[in-house]
Amino acid sequence: MRKTIVVLLAAICAVLLYFTSASAYKVFRADWRLPQTPLQESAEYRLVLITQELETPFWDKVGAGAREEAAKHGAMLEIWGSYNNDADEFLKKLEIAIHSRMDGIIVQGLDTDAFKELVKYKAASYGIPVITVANDVPDSLRRTYVGSDQFEAGRTIARQLAADMGQEGTVILLRDNGNAYYQEQRLDGIRSILEAYPGIELQYAETQGSREQVIAAMQDLMNHSPDVQAFIAANANLTAAMVQEIGRRSRVKPYHIYSFDDSPDTLTLLREGLIDGIIEQSPEEMGRISTALMIDWLEGRQIPLKTSGYHTEIRLRKAEDAP
Repeated sequence: MRKTIVVLLAAICAVLLYFTSASAYKVFRADWRLPQTPLQESAEYRLVLITQELETPFWDKVGAGAREEAAKHGAMLEIWGSYNNDADEFLKKLEIAIHSRMDGIIVQGLDTDAFKELVKYKAASYGIPVITVANDVPDSLRRTYVGSDQFEAGRTIARQLAADMGQEGTVILLRDNGNAYYQEQRLDGIRSILEAYPGIELQYAETQGSREQVIAAMQDLMNHSPDVQAFIAANANLTAAMVQEIGRRSRVKPYHIYSFDDSPDTLTLLREGLIDGIIEQSPEEMGRISTALMIDWLEGRQIPLKTSGYHTEIRLRKAEDAP
C-alpha cells in the first residue's frame, strides 16, 4: 500500500513537472514579443491642428499639408475642431488639447478674450507652444503666425476693384461685428488703396454674421445707397448671403463684387460668375509650414520664431480664370 502511494505521488510530480516545463518554454522562447506600442505613443511628437471649420475645402487643404509634413518627421498629428463656427465648441477643444499636454498646438486664431486667456496663460503654464494659422491673434502671445498677409490681400482686392470700376463710385465694405484682427487687416489694406481716389466713396455694413442678419444689413444699405456700384465682403462667410440679397433686388452682373477664398461658397459663386474676384490663398502651404516650424521649435532649431509671422502666397483669381 505504501509503495503504491509513493508511485502515485511520483507520477503526479512528473505530470506537474512536464506542464511547468512546457509553460516556461512558451514564455521564454525566442519568438515571444511584448505587446506592440500604439503608434501615437511611439511618435516623437504629439501635435494637434484645431479649427472652427471642419470639413471645408480650405481647412481640408490646411490639414492635408500639416499631415504630410508631420509624417515626414515621424510626428503624430490630430485634427480637431467644430462645425459652423461654433466658438464654444472650438474653445473646449483648445482647452482639452492643453490639458492633454500636447507637444504643440497649431490653431486657427479666434480674436476673443477667452482664446487669448487660454493661449497666454493655460498653454504657457504647461509649456505648450502655440502657432496660429490662417487667422492671426498677435496679442495672444502665440509663438508665431503662418498664413496670408491680410493687409496685402486687402490692397490686392482694392487695386483690382479700382481697375474694374474706375476712379468713381460707391463701394460697400461688408464686415461682421467681431472685429477680428484678420478682418481689420483686410479692411485697412482696402482703405489704404481706395482712399487715394477722391471719387470713390466707402460705406460700411456691419452684421452679426447669420444669413438673416446679413440680408437685413444689405437691405438697409441698398435702400439708402441706390447708386452703389461695388461690394467687398471682408469676411468670406458673409459673401453668399450678400450675393443672394443683391440678386433678389436686381441683376448681379452690373455690380463689382469681391471676397476671399476661406469660405466653401466663394469659389462656387466665382465659377457661376456671380462675383468678380477672390483672393486665393495657399492653405496646404500654411499646413506644411506651420507643422515644420512647430517641429523646428520643439527640436530647438528655430528659437525664437519670427513674431511677425511667416506669410504664404496670395493671388487674385477673377471669374474668367475660374476652372
